[in-house]
Amino acid sequence: MVGLNRSTYQYEAQPGNQISEFYGYPKRIRVDNGPEFRCKEFSLWAQEKNIKIEYTRPGTPTDNAMIESFNGKFRDECLNQTIFRNIKKARTIIENWRVYYNNIRPHSTLGYCTPKEYLKKLEKLALKVA
Repeated sequence: MVGLNRSTYQYEAQPGNQISEFYGYPKRIRVDNGPEFRCKEFSLWAQEKNIKIEYTRPGTPTDNAMIESFNGKFRDECLNQTIFRNIKKARTIIENWRVYYNNIRPHSTLGYCTPKEYLKKLEKLALKVA
């Protein structure tokens, strides 16, 4: 899921909704205490989807180390490399980076597989167990 805020709640919640079509909604989401996660719209969206919101302790980024790591990579590999001339160009560049990150870029925490490759391995493993 991408960040949510009041002004673009409908648009930014869409990727989370699209993902859920394949995998279902998570039972819980861990988020920081930013205003985008404290707004009424986000709370209502989570409640509607039966998702428990777990807020990290203020000032403790280690409570959500995985997203902090992702944010660093996103900032270093995409945001800091680009001058966004307009919102349409920003959306295109960010979407291209998301596709690269999930389908092409190996991740050390996944045994140097891409998330897509790792998911296939998990699916094969689940079939063997079933």
